[in-house]
Amino acid sequence: MAGNPERRAALVDAGVEVLAREGARGLTFRAVDAEAGVPVGTASNYFTSRDDLLRQIDTRLHVRLAPNPEVLAELMTRPKDRSLVAAFMHDLMARATGDRTGYLALLELRLEATRRPELRASYTKSVRADLEEGIRFHREAGLPGGDETVTVLYLAVLGLLLEHLTLPGVLEGVLPGVGVPDGLVERIVETTVPGGR
Repeated sequence: MAGNPERRAALVDAGVEVLAREGARGLTFRAVDAEAGVPVGTASNYFTSRDDLLRQIDTRLHVRLAPNPEVLAELMTRPKDRSLVAAFMHDLMARATGDRTGYLALLELRLEATRRPELRASYTKSVRADLEEGIRFHREAGLPGGDETVTVLYLAVLGLLLEHLTLPGVLEGVLPGVGVPDGLVERIVETTVPGGR
């Protein structure tokens, strides 16, 4: 396996682009090479298999979509109430819409995991770790609500992201006077998170 870390990262990012645009069936080493603008055969020197590439895409997307530490630090200076939970959810929406390609690639990984048991095991582990980290963070930050609150928020915002990034017209005007996605984020938090600490 080739060892140039910058080239590997560029190939993984090219894989994200291909996955988001073409879906898992279009994710071939040749397509990744073309997207990265490298000679044919380059990706096969960096990844042992397509599954290896998919796992590395998963890892890379968790980095690309992670919270900015400076934004997180600023948010943590605020009172630990429902409005802070809403601010975290708005930040999540901004990161996902800011890297729409990355988030669409994550959705493609979910679909591909339904067809490939090896990927399903790996991807389930990584997504479950994200959820558990969210629950741990919520607890340790002293935010209102418990584990159930975080789980319901996770499911609601995941659904909102899915609609907003794939079929945004579905939600437009469903709740008159409620903006998409910001107004819906506020409604989700109001409905899910207890008002007090």
